[in-house]
Amino acid sequence: MIILGIDPGLATMGYGVIEAEGQKRKVVQFGTINTRAGCPTPQRLRSIFQGVNQLLDIYAPDDVAFEELFFSKNVTTGIAVAQARGAALAAVAARTDNVYEYTPMQIKQAITGYGGADKGQMQRMVKALLGMQEIARPDDAADALAVALTHANSMNMKKLFKIQ
Repeated sequence: MIILGIDPGLATMGYGVIEAEGQKRKVVQFGTINTRAGCPTPQRLRSIFQGVNQLLDIYAPDDVAFEELFFSKNVTTGIAVAQARGAALAAVAARTDNVYEYTPMQIKQAITGYGGADKGQMQRMVKALLGMQEIARPDDAADALAVALTHANSMNMKKLFKIQ
């Protein structure tokens, strides 16, 4: 099974593609979709939409998993990230109904066993769980791999995490 994990962002949207077969997990690819600051928002959203469509064309994932948005202080930034997530979600929803989401705490719990894990702990565990030589960079890509891993490890109950 091919899983695409997405860490939403307007300036930088992380993606991670893994292959899950039984209990084995393997990195296929990871990286980011970047948009330029100062560029009009509709153009940035179009870039994200097109970038996600390219990922879908290249990797043809069976399932796509998103990190659910969480923001409490900066509403303006949260709205921009929500718009970016919407553009990515629209691209995915046009192709499949196999779309899932996980909260940051669920991802941390699934990867490290502790919902309050810090970024360094998460990155080291993603590296170990995927048998990588180095920690994935940038952080957004590592986060997206964690989302994909979380989904791979939730297969028996994935219906609970399906976006409705």
